[in-house]
Amino acid sequence: MTDAPPDRLSTNPKSPFFDEAVLARGVGIRFDGAEKTTVEEYCVSEGWVRLAVGKTMDRHGQPLTIKLKGLVEPYFRDEPVAE
Repeated sequence: MTDAPPDRLSTNPKSPFFDEAVLARGVGIRFDGAEKTTVEEYCVSEGWVRLAVGKTMDRHGQPLTIKLKGLVEPYFRDEPVAE
């Protein structure tokens, strides 16, 4: 496995960008400098994230999302902390 998270990743198993091994490792997202915990999908090269909007679901049982554009910084949560 590489040391950097993928350019694009989704938490939806139906998405072609879903990767269970990477998600099991734990991926954190900083969006415009703020930690985001409700990210459903992100793309670093295009500079956007999809965030879940509360607990609201669509008619297919998937969370409703909003797409925001900005600086996306994914990282692995198990990285050692630099001292």
